Amino acid sequence: MATRKTTRTTEPTDQDDLITLDSPPDEQVINLLTPAPNNGYMYFTERDLNKILYNLDTLRTSVYPNTANQQDSENYKQPQFPSVCLIGLGRCGSNIALDVASLVYNARNFYLNEFNSEEKEVREQDKPMRWIKRSLHLKGSHQVKPVFLIEPLVMLGDLDKDIEGRIRFSHKGERSGFLQDYTKMKIMDLSEVHAGGSGNAPILGQYLAKIILNKDTQRFSNPDWKFVHSYLIDSCGIKANQSRLYFYIFSAGGGTGSGMASEFGLAQQYAYMSKTFDSRAQPESAENHGHSFVFEPIFTSGICILPNISDHGVEMSEALHINAGRLLCKYLSEEWDFSYNFDNEDSSEASVMHRIRPWNAMMLISNDIMRYAEETDEGAIQHIDVNAMEKYANQYISQQIFNILTAQAVTTDYDENYFRRAGIDIGETIRLDANDLFMSLAGPVAVAYAESVIPSSLPQGVDKLRGIDTKKIGELNIDDLFYRSIDLPHFNKITQAIEGISLLPIESARYREALAKYLQKGYDANELKDLHFFKNCSSVVSIISLPKDYKLSYMDLNKLKSHLNALFPNTTLKRYALVIGASANISLTTLIVKSPCLSDDFLTLIVAFIKRCFAKDPYRFDEQLDAAMLDFIRAEEFDEKLVDKMLNEYENPAKILDTNWYAIKPMYEKKYRELINDADKFCSINDIRLSRDSVKKAIKYLREIYRHKISKTRIVSLNSSPETDKPKTRLQ
Repeated sequence: MATRKTTRTTEPTDQDDLITLDSPPDEQVINLLTPAPNNGYMYFTERDLNKILYNLDTLRTSVYPNTANQQDSENYKQPQFPSVCLIGLGRCGSNIALDVASLVYNARNFYLNEFNSEEKEVREQDKPMRWIKRSLHLKGSHQVKPVFLIEPLVMLGDLDKDIEGRIRFSHKGERSGFLQDYTKMKIMDLSEVHAGGSGNAPILGQYLAKIILNKDTQRFSNPDWKFVHSYLIDSCGIKANQSRLYFYIFSAGGGTGSGMASEFGLAQQYAYMSKTFDSRAQPESAENHGHSFVFEPIFTSGICILPNISDHGVEMSEALHINAGRLLCKYLSEEWDFSYNFDNEDSSEASVMHRIRPWNAMMLISNDIMRYAEETDEGAIQHIDVNAMEKYANQYISQQIFNILTAQAVTTDYDENYFRRAGIDIGETIRLDANDLFMSLAGPVAVAYAESVIPSSLPQGVDKLRGIDTKKIGELNIDDLFYRSIDLPHFNKITQAIEGISLLPIESARYREALAKYLQKGYDANELKDLHFFKNCSSVVSIISLPKDYKLSYMDLNKLKSHLNALFPNTTLKRYALVIGASANISLTTLIVKSPCLSDDFLTLIVAFIKRCFAKDPYRFDEQLDAAMLDFIRAEEFDEKLVDKMLNEYENPAKILDTNWYAIKPMYEKKYRELINDADKFCSINDIRLSRDSVKKAIKYLREIYRHKISKTRIVSLNSSPETDKPKTRLQ
């Protein structure tokens, strides 16, 4: 038997004993997680809890290498995994995740340098140094690197054989030392499954992800994969893995990212749901006591970069639109099955495990951000080189991730009376931890973002009881801040950040015109709110991030609520999160839930995919299908027979890959047979094609959101009067 001992000394209520890394766990151990019945997914999940704990300990040691030599110390405390993990997949996704890691590293170094230098009392009030030092209980010597605000675990994965070389020896890596110092960043080398990408075909990326996720981790030549797999998939939701927020970052237009991301998400959800339904009492040993499962939700989100729909002077590749459309169609189909398909309502394990979704929510960010920023910057931004443009676009995406993550901070500066005076019930405020995100965000999500510098002419930390007419120059203009957040993406020269909405509700020229009218009429939302993007929004989450020493007037908060109420008339749920001390500027992030699937960009991409890969010949090249799709959504009755008439039963990948498809398909399937080496687990590429039924489910989801509306709460009383007895006109 392998020798095991306590790896840390702490209270049993906080952490239980874990096995050490002296030797791998015995093969003869109790199987605590019984295999789930086969439901078609066939994802490999490590069932041996002792092996999972051993793999987690190995990964933890590489993440916190400075603590490895302290395990026998009396004061040793086992470090925890970060609460947040970023998974960058494909070239685009891994680059953005790399940028986030770099930003975190640079921020930490900046604060560390501040700590090591003499603090000037005059300047300290403008910097959160004292607060950070006090909050983090920093002392003279620290073996573990301090965590500043958020330090996520970052996983980078690509099918290119040179992913590690691309990252380790990139120009960025040469200029900065964070690649060596940021131990929380791990590279997933999957080149033994396939080296060379997926040929810009998502179905191939998805198929290769199936090979990776269906293969026994012990059979991988790369020894690190089983540790990463145990962290991402096997252990999600258990006590030994403290990560609760997972963000998958990828490009929808590519093949690798858009194909792999949803498959990785499904594997994680499958493992998590399997543990959820495993309610039987399991025997436990001293080494794994209490680690089997924690009844805390995990929140997973896809951060999806959509391709340009149109550009001036540049004709976008049709394949990018088709690839993105496939991902969106697949996601809506899965979301419909999970959330709204109650035709055969069944909450049993077998039913639920057949209709899982890859993520709780999917944030949509258009790649058009830089084009709009260029248009609104009087052409000055066009002189920036490509790397700088990518940097600014990634900065926008990174900022949104950062704001969501930092919104988990506990807010103590504002009490219930403050929110009450602002017209907000305390029940509408949240911390935005995994539980709140789980309940507040579901389905497609768009982002509206803007930021402002701290007003210089006003005293800090004092409530301002002034009306609109008496607003002084330099005071925060909450109206302007809100307007800039929903404006077309633009470059803020003062804060050096890209602001605006991540996905346009309608075509840019029409939206610019609607915004102009909104502004001219003094923020009158009567016309703007009729856009489906706003009218059919089911829930809104608004995050206000403030510097530590700035006190937001409750009058400003009330104005913000008024703007949200006017622009989103049918939201069932509005939530507010105040974050203090997480940023140097005042920032506003609004998350718009579900209705983004009714935007022009979203619908255009889905129709592009259906026309190209599903439509029968008479409907592939004209506008009949375009018009029919709108009718499918608008009509009172869904004409499924017309869908059958216009579409083939399965998608045809050959329409993207042309004749090469017939050479590629058998080659990939041979690879599957060789790598899995289990006839019972074989999956053909034909088995993962989207079906006509998938298209119908996506349309049903669009129909559901199109019809979303609420009825305002009315007082119901048995103590009626002549006035209340009168019949009232029914609201439409």
